[in-house]
Amino acid sequence: MPRIISVGTGTPKYAIPQIRTMEFARQLFTHSVKDLDRLLKVFHNGEIENRHFVKDLDWYKNDHSFSEKNDAFIKSAVELSIDAIKNCLHSSSLKMDIPYSDIDAIFMVCSSGLSTPSLEARIMNELPFSRNTKRIPIWGLGCAGGASGLSRANEYCRAFPKSKALVIAVELCSLTFQKDDLSKSNLIGTSLFADGAGAVLVGGDEIEYAHIVSGSLPTIIDTQSTLLDDSLDVMGWEIKDNGLYVVFSKSIPSIVESWLEPVVNQFLNNHGLTHTDINHFIAHPGGKKVIAAYERALGLSPEKTAISLDILKEYGNMSSATVLYVLQRFMSQSISNGDYGMIAALGPGFSSELLLVRWD
Repeated sequence: MPRIISVGTGTPKYAIPQIRTMEFARQLFTHSVKDLDRLLKVFHNGEIENRHFVKDLDWYKNDHSFSEKNDAFIKSAVELSIDAIKNCLHSSSLKMDIPYSDIDAIFMVCSSGLSTPSLEARIMNELPFSRNTKRIPIWGLGCAGGASGLSRANEYCRAFPKSKALVIAVELCSLTFQKDDLSKSNLIGTSLFADGAGAVLVGGDEIEYAHIVSGSLPTIIDTQSTLLDDSLDVMGWEIKDNGLYVVFSKSIPSIVESWLEPVVNQFLNNHGLTHTDINHFIAHPGGKKVIAAYERALGLSPEKTAISLDILKEYGNMSSATVLYVLQRFMSQSISNGDYGMIAALGPGFSSELLLVRWD
């Protein structure tokens, strides 16, 4: 079964405290949004302390066309992805650097900008990957994209057990900000979303792991993708003349709480397990309320979601890349052989992506 070998991240240079983004929103919306002080409480209540953006806050005060924002997306997405790739393939957790030429396939995940040629083609013109590396761009899965990319890389490495696949997720949510959108969804998005990139190396069964790493690695036992019927309006983008407008339903936490438990139970029952057998819960932190809904739905103690909450506090919600930041934090820990973990993320559709892993 395929294994997760290493994780790297790429974080923008502009670290913005949450208090500063709240004041930014106050200045921008004070004359146009009724009851603004009450709505601004979402900046405090979400427990986010810091986020990273590819531009300084002053940039977002001005008007920018869709094409200008998308050009900025392409440039910064390539730069951050390259940082994440280098940190993944040259990780201090590895016995040796992984040559770019060893990568057989790249799964490129994003939802917050458009690029054709796709981002991985642009990256391959900057880094010395093999010209025969297979390219699999995945667009539109939003917050579920990082976990979904891992699932697809797992399937590739099962089919080709000597291969190494690289999953890259990059999102620049800040560049989708619409300063003239007075909706509550936009205000919540302004308090929640951020920018970042993650890269994960996945390897097949026939790789000589002893030459690459010491200690145990998470082996991917199984994956499950699930789509909720008639839920297209729960989360996503509205694409308009001047860019992407966030769709973010207030019902998301209640959907998680009522819908996720049977989805998870079905998945675990297939392997004779229950949620009490899961030692490590590697969840995409969609927001504080979503983390609390995970706890209620699955009977999790706060200790099981502590790392997800820490990542949310330190980085905010970077959409698809966020779960890879959580995974990196778990990979840096000493985890016992035989421990089970679950990687979980939810996204547009409305959908869930689950991976069952075991440290071996």
